[in-house]
Amino acid sequence: MFGQSRFAPQNAPLNEAFQQARPLVAVHRGTGQGTIAENTQRAVEAALRQGAEMVEIDIVESTDGEFFLFHDGYEPMHFGIAENIRTLDSTAIRALEYRWCSAAEAEPYRVATLDEVFRRNPQALYNVDRSWTSWDRLLPYMDYYDVVGRAVLKSPVAGEWLDVLAAHPVKYGFAPMVHSHAEVLKTLEYADINTVGMELLPDGPDHEFVSPEYVQWLHSQGLFALMNAINLNNRVPLFCGWDDETSVLEDPDLGWGRLARLGADVIQTDWPGLLVPYRNTVLQGVAAGRAWQSVK
Repeated sequence: MFGQSRFAPQNAPLNEAFQQARPLVAVHRGTGQGTIAENTQRAVEAALRQGAEMVEIDIVESTDGEFFLFHDGYEPMHFGIAENIRTLDSTAIRALEYRWCSAAEAEPYRVATLDEVFRRNPQALYNVDRSWTSWDRLLPYMDYYDVVGRAVLKSPVAGEWLDVLAAHPVKYGFAPMVHSHAEVLKTLEYADINTVGMELLPDGPDHEFVSPEYVQWLHSQGLFALMNAINLNNRVPLFCGWDDETSVLEDPDLGWGRLARLGADVIQTDWPGLLVPYRNTVLQGVAAGRAWQSVK
């Protein structure tokens, strides 16, 4: 079981998912391929239809307090505008169109609201990113939805965000982005945060995180290990280069397989259509037996 025993009721949906599959497949911004835009309801649905258990979503807040799915900084590519979406009110955001998959004769492709996504995917697990600056308002908003145990929040390890999360009475799962063991320990100082896992971000293969023994220690603390196979635009490896590009273009055993053998409980990917069947066949025995072999 992941999470503190006193938060077991809140974490039941997450732990039930782990009983059904391991590692869980988390899809980065949903499946945004072809004419499906990332961070939209269609992207969430596409990811789930490919067998993923969890969808990572980025949340932004409009200037008048509404919540939408979008990764700010990508406005020029998606909408052809220079303004940051966080500087716009909800009316202006609702008027935006994804320019590369909208046409005059078709219904415009709009930015998804968080309300739409939560309501239309009642069983999905979410990894909620880029929302921490709005937690004072977002957390009470989320309380109106049945997402406790299904929405896992994340943030950098900084006191200003951890304090807000600890003070909120509804205990959503938390899996911070950590770069060192010191950050792991700092998070665990907050007994009132429902910490269920860690998103591990080592800077190379010699990092302390890149060890089956370290993952076993996390498990002993009731924490899952989330490892990234995604490739960001800056091409900086998030986990030793054992990533989607290696898995898709070379050999999945050299990417996803190494993460699984290291002990990944969640693998974040942009390629669920390939990772899910690989997980269900090749990795099934690895997850069941946890053959802690060397991956270096």
